[in-house]
Amino acid sequence: MSRVDLTNPDQITDERAETLAQIKGAFGVVPNMFKAVANSPAALRSMWAQFGALGGGTLGAKTGEMIAVAVADRNRCDYCLSAHTMLGKKAGATAEEMSSAQSGRSDDPHTAAVLTLATALVEKRGQVSDADITAAREAGLSQEEIVETVAHVALNVFTNYINVALDVPVDFTRVSLTR
Repeated sequence: MSRVDLTNPDQITDERAETLAQIKGAFGVVPNMFKAVANSPAALRSMWAQFGALGGGTLGAKTGEMIAVAVADRNRCDYCLSAHTMLGKKAGATAEEMSSAQSGRSDDPHTAAVLTLATALVEKRGQVSDADITAAREAGLSQEEIVETVAHVALNVFTNYINVALDVPVDFTRVSLTR
């Protein structure tokens, strides 16, 4: 049971209505996470804008979803793990790629470098070392990709905390956490 009310998008007529309509257009429905976040118009605008901005970033949708499942597993967020596993498959990842990403691994060296940095950021609570950034650069990540990886991790920590702290009911096919 959610710790906050899940707003009913059909009953919203204020500033949140347009954002919720965009979300419904993207997903076909308004997922429970957004219904919970809609309790705060500012948080809803922020979250949706971040998804939009990073969705058009240099890392691409597939890699973004792989980061999301790695972060979700580390933060024990079954909501985000379930949602982003589905979204990763829609973005072209195989079930095996998403499962590997959940563990912070990839057979693709570039994606592996992104996931290594992303998991280090989560595990070290952002306190990565010079060696972590140097390793990312030596693995071929550009400065833009390094910064964007940090942004993806920050967005996913935000969504993980929303779902875990507020106990948002999972409305996607559930994927099991490994941690």
